Amino acid sequence: MTPNAASASSAPGRRESPSRRSFLASTAVAAAAVAGGMPLLSACGASDSGSGGGTSGGKGDRKLLPTYVANTVVTPDIPAKNGSAIGFTGKTDLAALKTSVPKKLGKGGKVTIMSPFWGSPPKGDNAYYRAMNDMTGVDVVWQNQDGNTYDQKLGAVLASSDVPDVVVVPSWNMGGKIPTAIINKFADLGPYLSGDKVKDYPNLAAIPTDAWRRCIIGGKLRGLPQPAPYVTGIVPLYRKDIFDRQGYQVPRSADEFTALCKEITNARAKRWACTDMKWTAFQMFGVLSGSEKPLGWNLVDGKMINRIETEEYLEALEWTRKLFAAGYVHPDSLMGKNAPDPGPKFAAGEFLIYPNNISQWWSRTAEQAAQNPSYRIWGMDIFGHDGGTPHLWAEQPAGIFAFVNKKASESVIRDALAVADVTAAPYGTKEYMATNYGVQGADYTVRNGVPVKTTQGNNEVLNAYVMVASPAATIAHPDFPDVAKAQVEWQQRMGAFTRKSSFYGQMITEPSRYTDLGNDFEQLEDDITRGRKKISDMQQAVSDWKSKGGDKLRDWYKKLLDENGTAAG
Repeated sequence: MTPNAASASSAPGRRESPSRRSFLASTAVAAAAVAGGMPLLSACGASDSGSGGGTSGGKGDRKLLPTYVANTVVTPDIPAKNGSAIGFTGKTDLAALKTSVPKKLGKGGKVTIMSPFWGSPPKGDNAYYRAMNDMTGVDVVWQNQDGNTYDQKLGAVLASSDVPDVVVVPSWNMGGKIPTAIINKFADLGPYLSGDKVKDYPNLAAIPTDAWRRCIIGGKLRGLPQPAPYVTGIVPLYRKDIFDRQGYQVPRSADEFTALCKEITNARAKRWACTDMKWTAFQMFGVLSGSEKPLGWNLVDGKMINRIETEEYLEALEWTRKLFAAGYVHPDSLMGKNAPDPGPKFAAGEFLIYPNNISQWWSRTAEQAAQNPSYRIWGMDIFGHDGGTPHLWAEQPAGIFAFVNKKASESVIRDALAVADVTAAPYGTKEYMATNYGVQGADYTVRNGVPVKTTQGNNEVLNAYVMVASPAATIAHPDFPDVAKAQVEWQQRMGAFTRKSSFYGQMITEPSRYTDLGNDFEQLEDDITRGRKKISDMQQAVSDWKSKGGDKLRDWYKKLLDENGTAAG
């Protein structure tokens, strides 16, 4: 699991994409995440039990996909390119906001929605919820659940006969019996959205096709997605202000990075170069993405290969281990997953580089703006370990989904879609402002063209409506437009070096007998990088993995690919 999630939409107040649980929990008030977690969804070719496994990428699934119709209501300042988000770099002109839903599509019915929530859920009768219900024409009743323990609540609810009308399921909560429950408990939305039917909901029609493809589960179009860029969401963030002041040069190879770490580090002065750089190491050595199912599988020269079998994987771990061994890594990183929030010590200059979600480029800027005006966080371009161009791998294009109860009436389904069509409205529209900021005067005010949440807005306008469906991945920071521009341009540069693996865009259910096969590898990675284990221990673990089922799982993936093809373009 990565330290966080790739961003989907990062305007202030908009939860930035997931994708992962630890990141969501730590940034609950500021932003939501939509990058893919660890999808384990039964799909086309899978039995209803889910035990046999399958994929959503079958050749016959194309007819299930909604027709894509680009949204022309608002023109972005920076169009999407190379898998990036779209970007907006201007101020917010409330008088110029467009209307993307000219008439209410909801028919006044009641719809209950269960969703993960990070923070303290507001009271049900608040100004934000009332305004959204009025805009959608639907009486939404929220059943918000603690996001940190959502998997437990989700399992219990889906095992019962009392399932809400709509249930939000992040991909990292799709383990165990959840895939089977999704197939058995949730409706086929194809009769309402497949092909040209989606044109009844223009904002849903503007969601990219790749995001919809991941909603095909059990051979049916079942989910409403939150799209995400397919460019990696993990950026090597650094203190540009200190770099500029000290004359440090941004490195362009693994050796240059190590030399820079030596120059920066002075433990006696409580200054270290970086935190754990493992995820950057994976990027610069070209290691297949391992944060989602399928865990690093790809067809190479006719053979199915897993990331843990590659030399690049071992080289990345060894390089990271050397940084720890040399004392260049901040001591907090020795604590692994229990390490404290890096923000305060990064702001204090105790370390100058840390890899994290692209959303922190803006959030760290915003939190330091008033108290430390010289502070400037920026993102390094990822480099090839040898100084050449990097070989990056695409992330999944959606990772949080809303599902509608199979027992729901047609009127309830259409009311749920009416809500989704509003929440999927693009940036620059009245619907987007309402979804992400709430009610002007109550939930936010506008200062110099920048919407600023009030205390009430910070308490009410959190992760509720934004969890139903989202527009195409968007980055917009009217308070720091230079950061928004830099984020999108970073994605576009890195996207030029990004390749899609054989299973890009697919939902995969591994046969249940293999589900836990790779569970111990992340811990072993961390043990090796921190000097508690050796590279030879990983080699032995890989050998054991092969004999315990890895080789059979390889055959299963190869057969899956032969039968269903690939969605990678």
